[in-house]
Amino acid sequence: MTHPTPLSPGARSAVLLASFLGLLFDGVELGLMPIASLSVSKSLLGPAFTATAGGDWFAWFTASLMLGAAVGGIALGNLGDRIGRTRAMGISILFYSVFATCGAYVETQEQMLVLRFLVGLGVGGMWPNGIALVSECWPSASKPLVSGTMMAGLNAGILLLSQLARTWPITPDSWRWIFQLSGAPALLGVVILLALPESPEWLAARSAGPRKATTPLADLFRPTLRRTTLSAIVVSVIPMVGAWAASKWMIPWADKVAGAGNAQYKAATQGWWALGAICGAIAGAELASRMGRSRSYFWISLGASTLTVSMFTLTAPLEPAFHYVVFAQGIVATLFFGWLSLYLPEIFPVHVRATGSGMAYNFGRFGTAVGVLGAGFLFSALGGDYPRVGALCALVYALGVLGSWLVKDTPAA
Repeated sequence: MTHPTPLSPGARSAVLLASFLGLLFDGVELGLMPIASLSVSKSLLGPAFTATAGGDWFAWFTASLMLGAAVGGIALGNLGDRIGRTRAMGISILFYSVFATCGAYVETQEQMLVLRFLVGLGVGGMWPNGIALVSECWPSASKPLVSGTMMAGLNAGILLLSQLARTWPITPDSWRWIFQLSGAPALLGVVILLALPESPEWLAARSAGPRKATTPLADLFRPTLRRTTLSAIVVSVIPMVGAWAASKWMIPWADKVAGAGNAQYKAATQGWWALGAICGAIAGAELASRMGRSRSYFWISLGASTLTVSMFTLTAPLEPAFHYVVFAQGIVATLFFGWLSLYLPEIFPVHVRATGSGMAYNFGRFGTAVGVLGAGFLFSALGGDYPRVGALCALVYALGVLGSWLVKDTPAA
């Protein structure tokens, strides 16, 4: 294989900034429906809206986004290994920006449901290509620091959204503006397609010639990589399902308890969580580096299950301690994602790195779609009891205690 030519310091900085911004806007999309869902449903359903219907639609919107992200992460991750990281990343950003903007003009819940799936395609594709690109363009940098910074970008987007919503509350009478604003990152996608340099490692791998009768996706399930791929999927599924089937119920719960008279409270709740999540994303990669991959995954799993159950059972919205517990839960539960951003790229070789990372990370979203719909059915069965649903679903984090045995402590060559 041709020896890769390193990028200039300016080009590497441009890659880091573009990838960080791509993930930041990715985070805005991930945080959008938890904070806007009940307002959208109240507006579009009108007199047919009930508290239970609001929770059911929140589950459907989340499941649709996660299903789209799962498909997009695998398909666009594979595309990144075929046509290049930057082009696949630019396409991903255009997908989530354009279809998010279309949400401002929907007239029915079903239209929004379809658009959330299409937004998810881009959301899923951004992560594996951005992480692979930065990992390959900064080969000698501190991997924990770079990986943690990238995942912090995702949660910085959620924090940015929460602050916008505190300044301009999202209500049943005023929610379309936030979807219109979500189209702004399309400009970033165009700039990336036209100007961002490609990964030197990917270019060097491509110059070695085509691999015989194979594709990156097929390679992942050949005997040499099959166990790595399957174990990576398992350790990615657990935190993903926990985050969306359990943790995210805190925001509509806060919206319901605070009521229309305190529309900013749900945004404040999301802001406290996102602030903790930024800390957790940075610390997760460092924790994995210092403590070891397997041991750190074990303790993160134990801590996330304990704190999430406590958040739903020992406190409640509007109580003085609630936002402090939300902040702490955001730190601990998001350690997983800083951990994953370090672990996944290092266990897959260059020619399948984006595909493998995307497959593992986004296959978790298939599980999440199923888990969220299951949580939605549980929500209806329990009569719209947010804390009981959140506490029961939080137990999925405890499965990580067993999953830690699948983690490889020695990075692949």
